[in-house]
Amino acid sequence: MFHVKPHNVLILPGWKDSGPDHWQSQWETQHGYRRVDQHDWMRPRRGDWIARLEEVLLTCDEPAVLVAHSLGCLHVVAWAAHSKNTTRVKAALLVAPGDAEREDMRPLLPSWSPIHMQTLPFASVLVGSRNDPYCSYGRAEAFAAAWGSRFIDLGDRGHINAESGLADWLEGQELLNNLIAKKD
Repeated sequence: MFHVKPHNVLILPGWKDSGPDHWQSQWETQHGYRRVDQHDWMRPRRGDWIARLEEVLLTCDEPAVLVAHSLGCLHVVAWAAHSKNTTRVKAALLVAPGDAEREDMRPLLPSWSPIHMQTLPFASVLVGSRNDPYCSYGRAEAFAAAWGSRFIDLGDRGHINAESGLADWLEGQELLNNLIAKKD
């Protein structure tokens, strides 16, 4: 079984970061995963976030596994579209991608359009919700297809965050463990 050291599992929160009750924060505390902190969580700029992920990945001593939520999912695909270091990533768990191209989101996240729609160069699973207020179910399915991600339908779980009542989200941890264990 493939094993990844906890400090090489990188937590990529979305816009405004993930609070203490969010499953990402709980995983970080429980398992020793590493959050990729951003300079500005309130006014995220795609280029800054890409540069920060690149910087953190270069400190990993083995291929990393990315755990992204919301805008963090768009962060992963934007980084993968520009980086020459994609081989430094083994896999990505992409949860509740935000849709920065929606008319109501464009003014709030101006640097995040267009959303990159090419296949990721590493294994990925995208988990979507049927009633996510930040991304329609059909759009989440389209992202999964474009990015080459296995799609998981989580049903009606909102934005798959602290308000979704997932606590430390054991089902998500199992998905992550399966990605980590997968042979290349």
